[in-house]
Amino acid sequence: MSPADARDAWPQGSDRPPDLATLTGVRSGKRSYYREFRRSSARLEAAVSSLDGISLALVRTEEGPRKLLTAVLIAAAQHLQARWVLLAVTDGALPGARPRFLAMDAAGRVLERAEDLPGPARACLQLLRTSAPSSPAVGDGDLVLVPMTIDGETVGGIAALSGLPNRPEPVDLSVLRILVNQAAVALHNALLHHTGLALADRAEHLTAEASQHARDLAERSQELQSAQELLDAARDRETLHAERHRIARELHDTVTQYVLSAGMAVEVARSEIARFGPELSGVAERLEAAKGLTQHAVEQLRAAIYALHHTSHDTTPALPRLLEQACAGQNRPGLAVELRLEGSPVALPAAAEQSLGRVAGQALFNVSAHSGAGRCAVRLSYRSHQIALTVDDDGTGDPAALRTMLRVEAAGDVDGRHRGLVNMASRVEELGGSFRVLRSRLGGVRTEVKVPLPPKDNVRSPENRSDQEDAP
Repeated sequence: MSPADARDAWPQGSDRPPDLATLTGVRSGKRSYYREFRRSSARLEAAVSSLDGISLALVRTEEGPRKLLTAVLIAAAQHLQARWVLLAVTDGALPGARPRFLAMDAAGRVLERAEDLPGPARACLQLLRTSAPSSPAVGDGDLVLVPMTIDGETVGGIAALSGLPNRPEPVDLSVLRILVNQAAVALHNALLHHTGLALADRAEHLTAEASQHARDLAERSQELQSAQELLDAARDRETLHAERHRIARELHDTVTQYVLSAGMAVEVARSEIARFGPELSGVAERLEAAKGLTQHAVEQLRAAIYALHHTSHDTTPALPRLLEQACAGQNRPGLAVELRLEGSPVALPAAAEQSLGRVAGQALFNVSAHSGAGRCAVRLSYRSHQIALTVDDDGTGDPAALRTMLRVEAAGDVDGRHRGLVNMASRVEELGGSFRVLRSRLGGVRTEVKVPLPPKDNVRSPENRSDQEDAP
């Protein structure tokens, strides 16, 4: 049977509402009344049973559309005792509904492929897919067709080959119409339900992605902020370094040159005075002292230039080199200076190393200018928890008098001519260390400085000596 033949098999004008006699099966004439009544009663019982099957089918929405359509097919097949039954959705209607059609044969097997359907069923499938009729009808050979509608619009239908002893009646079509229309609503609701679940999963996934993106953005923002802070700090350091180098260059090219020139002029004057004989020996001695002062000033300038060129981020210990320069700069005739290094050098902040270098330079200047010593020993010892720096001489200095002078000068009761000791003590105190003036085993004065190491560097090296201190 072709789709056209299947369409022509349905009688026209069958949408007239059935009358009471048609619904009940009661006809005029007493001879057929009881028989018709019993047949009508049996059909009504079958309709009630089918409606009960409909109710069971419609509550299976949670199991998915396929389970729902299978239950509808079972209820329709049982009501019509059908040899086959087919339910299909019209092309273009309910675009998200799956499957688009489903069929069942007399053995109760579910058929999902068009090629497995009987010939009349395939023709009905084509008809339902293209242009389903708008009203239920019974065609030739007890073919039943009932449209499936939602909001008055045909979206598919159900077709079956009835196996009832009698021709399907309008009540059978009404039952099928209730079944298929409710199936359409349930199918639509099931589609909405599963679509809602999919959207909920999608929304949850998108929420999780958005939360992750928010966390990533927060991390990137923190990283950018940290990078900006590092850039700002680097820019500040670059500016500071440039200024430090500029000042160091100016000191080297101007002030240091002037001091060196002054020292050379003093040396020339001292040489000239030496030709006038011993009567000007006192002036020569003062010029010699002035020369020593200029040399000390040059060393101080060089130390300052070094500090300006080396930032606090340098990790190479610079204090031993500063002490070597300070010892080499003390070239007073008759004064022998020796330097001893003990332990493994530890890098300190540049300011701390510079302060210790200046303390050693001031101590050496005091030995050269005031002690009359012939020997001076400088010892730098790196210990497990501190740095010890000592300057010993064999001169004529009095440690007790120097300690008194230090106390008086620190109190501000003198004219400032002996501020060297106070400056040394002040520098050491700023580093958290101790400064003492003692009697040296060489016979003169010992200047002793002890400064604690930073906690991160407080590690004993195998080369470190014990904390027991012996004077040279």
